[in-house]
Amino acid sequence: MRNCFVGLTAIVALLAIGAPAYAKPLTVTGTLVDEGCGLKPAAATAAMPDDCQVTCAKNGEPVALLTADGKVYRVGGGLAANKNAKLIAHMGHTVEITGEVTQSGDKSVIAADVLKMAKK
Repeated sequence: MRNCFVGLTAIVALLAIGAPAYAKPLTVTGTLVDEGCGLKPAAATAAMPDDCQVTCAKNGEPVALLTADGKVYRVGGGLAANKNAKLIAHMGHTVEITGEVTQSGDKSVIAADVLKMAKK
C-alpha cells in the first residue's frame, strides 16, 4: 500500500511540474515597434528612415509592443505569422492585444491572433 501511495505521489508531482502553466488572457496596450531598432534611444533612431521599422517587420524581424510605462512584449502567435503580415499595417500605431503572456528568458511574449486599435 505504501509503495502504491509513493508511486502515485511521484506521478502527480511529475505531472504538476511538467504541465504548462496556463495564464489568463491579458490585454496590453502599447505601440508596435521593431524590436531591433524601435527600442533604441530616440537619438539613435532619429537618423533612421521612417519606413525602417516597416521594412524590418516585412523581413520577419521580431515586433514588440512597447507600453507607456516602458514594458516590452514580443508579439507572437498568429499575429507574427507569415513575416508579421497582420502587424505591418499597424507599425508605429497604438494598439490593444489580448493574449497569453509568457516569459521566454528575460523577455515577455504575448501570443495572440488579433489586435485592435486603441481608443484615444
